[in-house]
Amino acid sequence: MNHNLQPKIKLNNGLLIPQLGLGVWKTSLNETRQMVKDALENDYVLIDTAKQYGNEEAVGRGIQEGLAATNRRRNSVFLTTKIFNGDQGNYDKLRTAFNEQLQKLHTNYVDLLLLHWPVNDKYNESWRALQDIYADGQAKAIGVCNFNVERMMDLLDHAKVAPAVNQIEFNPLIHQPEIVDFCREKGIQLEAWSPLGNGRLLSNTTITKIAEHHHKTPAQVILRWEVQQGFIILSKTTHPQRMRENAKIFDFELSADEMEQINQLDQEKHAIWYDKFKWSGNPDGVDDYIAKPGAF
Repeated sequence: MNHNLQPKIKLNNGLLIPQLGLGVWKTSLNETRQMVKDALENDYVLIDTAKQYGNEEAVGRGIQEGLAATNRRRNSVFLTTKIFNGDQGNYDKLRTAFNEQLQKLHTNYVDLLLLHWPVNDKYNESWRALQDIYADGQAKAIGVCNFNVERMMDLLDHAKVAPAVNQIEFNPLIHQPEIVDFCREKGIQLEAWSPLGNGRLLSNTTITKIAEHHHKTPAQVILRWEVQQGFIILSKTTHPQRMRENAKIFDFELSADEMEQINQLDQEKHAIWYDKFKWSGNPDGVDDYIAKPGAF
């Protein structure tokens, strides 16, 4: 058992979530199934997917195979998925679509269910459905992704249950301080997607010097910088060796000076962003796109 992966964070409803997980965006079905199985075998227990990724069924298969290989039970895995933008805004449609997601994932609940984007004029009605999904036990916690301060304030004004998580793009090149500070003030846990900035910083001189000092890889330094700020981080790799490397970030600490050196790299630039999305319902079909990663 790799104890490096044991740190957990308590959400605002008391649920414990692992601080390091595996994301599966933009991977084929066979890759997804194998990487999820490999992740469980390497003691990753937080798996993050979404309907839009088009690989929920592969995640479900990978979890089943990983559980069988490790003699674990379903409750040892923290599974996150997200509501597709095209399913938002209609209570009945959303709940029907989510039940179909559960079937693909081969489970009767998820540990965390997120709204993938704050679609204007739809996210409050969508949140009403998520609150009932939570009340019915089909999700142990509910949250959002990519919400800024304005939309989070609006959601909180209408919500009976506050989001447990806001999953945002966060890495040394983009810090989004306004929403980070707001969520911390409201007790909403922050989760980082694209924590390595799409690999753009792995050869950065500041990062590599700090990595050499600690005898760590640049990726490990970046992930450690995020962990020390209290973020949950979702790294993505199809290679078991890199999974193991990414997990070895809890046995060293960055100094205040090193943290500040990395802070100075901020450019507030997104690595990946839907420029046409603009928070609306369906510009140019962006809202209706689901990845088609191919057959098994």
